[in-house]
Amino acid sequence: MSTTAIVGDRPRPTIVLVGHGMVGQRFLEALAERGLTATHRVVVLCEEPRPAYDRVQLTSYFSGRTPEELSLTDPGFIDDHGIELHVGDPAQTLDREARRVTARSGLVVDYDVLVLATGSYPFVPPVPNKDAEGCFVYRTIEDLLAIEEYARSGATTGAVVGGGLLGLEAAGALKGLGLTSHIVEFAPRLMPVQVDEGGGAALLRTIEDMGLTVHTGVGTQEIVTDSSGAVTGMKLSDGSGLATDLVVFSAGVRPRDQLARDCGLAVGERGGITVDEQCRTVTDPHVFAIGECALAADGRVYGLVAPGYEQAETVAATIAADEASFTGADLSTKLKLLGVDVASFGDAHGTAEDCLDVVYSDSRAGLYKKLVIGRDGTLLGGILVGDAEAYGTLRALTGSVPPVAPESLVLPAGAGAGAQLGPSALPDEAVICSCHNVSKGTIRGAVTDHRCTTVPEVKKCTKAGTGCGSCVKVLGQLVAAELEASGVEVDKGLCGCFAQTREELYEIVLALRIGTYQDLLDRYGREDARRGDGCEVCKPAVGSIIASLAPTIGASGYVLADEQAALQDTNDHFLANLQKNGSYSVVPRIPGGEITPEGLIVIGEIARDFGLYTKITGGQRIDMFGARVEQLPLIWTRLVDAGFESGHAYGKSLRTVKSCVGRTWCRYGVQDSVRMAIDLELRYRGLRSPHKLKSAVSGCARECAEAQSKDFGVIATSNGWNLYVGGNGGATPRHADLLAQDLTDAELVRLIDRFLMFYIRTADRLERTSTWLERIPGGLDHVRDVVVEDSLGICEELESLMTAHVAHYADEWASTINDPEKLARFVSFVNAPDTPDPVVGFVPERDQIKPDLPLLSIGMRPMEDVLEGSAQR
Repeated sequence: MSTTAIVGDRPRPTIVLVGHGMVGQRFLEALAERGLTATHRVVVLCEEPRPAYDRVQLTSYFSGRTPEELSLTDPGFIDDHGIELHVGDPAQTLDREARRVTARSGLVVDYDVLVLATGSYPFVPPVPNKDAEGCFVYRTIEDLLAIEEYARSGATTGAVVGGGLLGLEAAGALKGLGLTSHIVEFAPRLMPVQVDEGGGAALLRTIEDMGLTVHTGVGTQEIVTDSSGAVTGMKLSDGSGLATDLVVFSAGVRPRDQLARDCGLAVGERGGITVDEQCRTVTDPHVFAIGECALAADGRVYGLVAPGYEQAETVAATIAADEASFTGADLSTKLKLLGVDVASFGDAHGTAEDCLDVVYSDSRAGLYKKLVIGRDGTLLGGILVGDAEAYGTLRALTGSVPPVAPESLVLPAGAGAGAQLGPSALPDEAVICSCHNVSKGTIRGAVTDHRCTTVPEVKKCTKAGTGCGSCVKVLGQLVAAELEASGVEVDKGLCGCFAQTREELYEIVLALRIGTYQDLLDRYGREDARRGDGCEVCKPAVGSIIASLAPTIGASGYVLADEQAALQDTNDHFLANLQKNGSYSVVPRIPGGEITPEGLIVIGEIARDFGLYTKITGGQRIDMFGARVEQLPLIWTRLVDAGFESGHAYGKSLRTVKSCVGRTWCRYGVQDSVRMAIDLELRYRGLRSPHKLKSAVSGCARECAEAQSKDFGVIATSNGWNLYVGGNGGATPRHADLLAQDLTDAELVRLIDRFLMFYIRTADRLERTSTWLERIPGGLDHVRDVVVEDSLGICEELESLMTAHVAHYADEWASTINDPEKLARFVSFVNAPDTPDPVVGFVPERDQIKPDLPLLSIGMRPMEDVLEGSAQR
């Protein structure tokens, strides 16, 4: 029986929302913002067993994010606004004549306004055996749970049908579960909707380098099963076969409009509930449709969250009798797929008449950047693969003529005269946040009119940056620029404990020879922070400063000595890298990548005796995974006895100096690159810095050691050595810049000494040399003036600081195993030092081990079950 809410002596009109996904939740927020939840009864029928969650970040569930962390519903929001939310109880029938909805549970609700936000369903190609055991779709948290359970039951290989956004994420999830992963895409390239042929090629190379196998230009013809009906393989359209135990269909989505069809609402030829510019169905003025189930007035079904949010706000405004319309939306997207930045904006494929392309491509680095330019110089759109740092600025400039030449906008720093366009280059009407359609002018108004002084305050005021998050960097730049333009002093302090920057704190510690964090905090901290405990931002930062200056200021450089131990991050705290299941990895130093057969045997024996997983790293070292905390000193002892030392893989310090074999073995080599790499690694080992440091030495211009992607890289010439600085691989690649050329051995070492100490002296906390080189006033020219020409007259001091570091270096592993007091920290439980952590377990894989992680089910099982399961492993 249906009910009607009464307020005073008159009934409240009822709004029924069918579906509670991301767009549905935004609709509820829009109702609350307009006060409609106070004047209307709001009922929500949700099919899934939990409230709205961030489907865009769905794959992060495999990285350990819980449903609560993915939730989009703030605690108390539903109750505070009197919303009646029914989870796990979808609408089953609509009676439009009676304006009545019946849910699966039998609940009947009469409505005045009905909003359909039923989303979409995964499209599964009609191939034989598509419903076989081992076939899945990739859409909800429940889908992920099912995939993980099946993968853990013995599957070794997985295939994803579809190379679009979700397909790539699904493939990454399978790889994360330990499966050999394949991607099958019918189109000739990956992500065919978002990127062109060049972008697809760059993306393909990068993904294949990650160990995934990609099959493009072929379709799935049949799922092959065994006698029990379980998946054993796939037949492809080119006649080939693919052996696989698990198949994930991610071949696109279709509007979920069956409920609308059943009650006679008009739908499009290819699906989608037909609506007008107010998102009201063209059949029934009392029914609206938003999100992926709606066929908008421009004839498009929008599969992105930003247009759905705009539709939700349009319907809320219409219900409130305000003028609003949805006539189309920006389809720009910026994503990180398998760790690769991919972005497209505007007319990305250049469909406009007489448009021109400006392209930069570096297949070796996995970079592809294309801008589409109109004949009059207007920026029409673009595609970015591998480096989407400029996405926020470029998207905001779309539709206008950029203030600099287009080619300068695509060249990466270090590869030419790259332009750095700040917030001042953007017009006020430029849309900064496409998720919530927030312009630069609105953000400026939040600062000037609403007195917002921080990014979180601007987010709360405008909703900018609360969607996909791709605009947050530009948002921060705008807020800082507007505050400075308004004469407001911007707090550039390191944290809430110190008003000084990291560079200023370094100078204070050096000049006054301050040897402890507490002394620095009590003397130079903010007034309300003095005599306190500090915070997790400044403690490791100051700890690093003190460690880098320790010999000069008379402090201990040992990071576990006295107060220093309490300042360290988790990895430094145990001199090893913490892994996802609570175990640690051990990486001994192998200078220059050179190791004797005896050394290899020692590492192999240790890995065998302790049951560790072994992996050759990109830095020419051997990583041993799976050590329990109490095993670390035992492993170190055997390594130290064999002549090894800490490789500092856990610290913000020098990691490795890679090398090729150089002229000793290679017929192209012109210098002894191995000897130089060993000399440099032994000189700079243990040097604490604002961020990790990587280096390489190539014996000739063929550059086999990839020196130009390192913080400092060396390439041999017939006349000596060329020194490159500020390079970076990883998520934001950057070619290193040439600092000096044809150097002798002594000149090379002297310049590297100066460069590293100047970087350590002036960089911000957690700032790589690549970012520092672009940020520091004057950039490369200034750094060259300082470290080569000694324009500031500080080179003698910089060299002296490095000389002191080299003279006082001591291996941290050896120092620890010889100190019984320090050894006491290496236990899982302080009150039970002989008891190992029962949750740290492993399972076999490819003749080695991998973490036994209940990735998705952890937290759903009682702890006693977890402990019992670990005890059995």
